[in-house]
Amino acid sequence: MNPILQIENLNKHFTLHEQGVQIPSCCGVNLTATTGELTALVGPTGAGKSSVLKCVYRTYLPSSGSMLFTQADGTAIDLSNASESEMLHLRERDIGFVTQFLHCLPRKAAVDIVAAPLVRQGESIVNARDKARELLNTLNVPERLWNVPPATFSGGEKQRVNLARGLIAKPRLLLLDEPTASLDPHTTDRVVDLLNSIKQQGVAMLAIFHHPALVDRLADQVVELAMARHTLELHA
Repeated sequence: MNPILQIENLNKHFTLHEQGVQIPSCCGVNLTATTGELTALVGPTGAGKSSVLKCVYRTYLPSSGSMLFTQADGTAIDLSNASESEMLHLRERDIGFVTQFLHCLPRKAAVDIVAAPLVRQGESIVNARDKARELLNTLNVPERLWNVPPATFSGGEKQRVNLARGLIAKPRLLLLDEPTASLDPHTTDRVVDLLNSIKQQGVAMLAIFHHPALVDRLADQVVELAMARHTLELHA
């Protein structure tokens, strides 16, 4: 099966102009993400695992390399140099990102936060909210919290809302950055079952997990990142 994402020699560094140095993050990354499979990124802290995901989502602009993404119509686009409007379109339907933190509008109910991706895709509000409630229930979010803004939720409750929002629309490529970091073992097991189910529906995943046991349970392929080279001095 052809990969939906093929990354070749991806590099990201940060330039501190006042100090005259470049700080490397990910370096020389090569990987593929395939429909219906999960590719896990592993490596030491500082190897740039999160930077790879942020480059794919274009939160970070890559320093060099290519990231060929196969769109729904079969054409390929290099995410490294895609325009902002192209990236906005891809994030709307094709590429989802679940981070460790929930960012959302204040005073918006949890069920509406989760339903929002489906509403943006044209689903009716009624159907989207029904599916959101079902997913919140699957992820052990107490029903008393569904119509409450998540500002006062615990870290684990916020993370479950965040997961539900990222998983509900089943994007063609799903990026996961430590999605179970704040979850108890029982809820983590439910997330594993849910991710395996979504894989079977053809979603490709690129993921970082804190625990090696989760990599063993979920990953179809594992890519190990090495530490990047030392900080480089810039010369005028």
